Amino acid sequence: MVELLRSNDVVLLSFAEAILTQAGFSPFISDTNMSILDGSIAAIPRRLLVAEEEAAEAKATLDEALKAAEEQARNAPEE
Repeated sequence: MVELLRSNDVVLLSFAEAILTQAGFSPFISDTNMSILDGSIAAIPRRLLVAEEEAAEAKATLDEALKAAEEQARNAPEE
């Protein structure tokens, strides 16, 4: 397994997992239980993993989706 993302941001991890799953990959979020056990101190980030043979394509897919989301947020009208 290859790590694509390490974060305590559950929204980011959920977004990344959904993007990769929708693209046909089989992502796995590890350290979820350990992260929950540490409480709110954020000492143990969760890791998004994919199979080694999928890593390059999955990383490109995730990078593209994150870039598009950042661009969309940047261009969103302010309220």
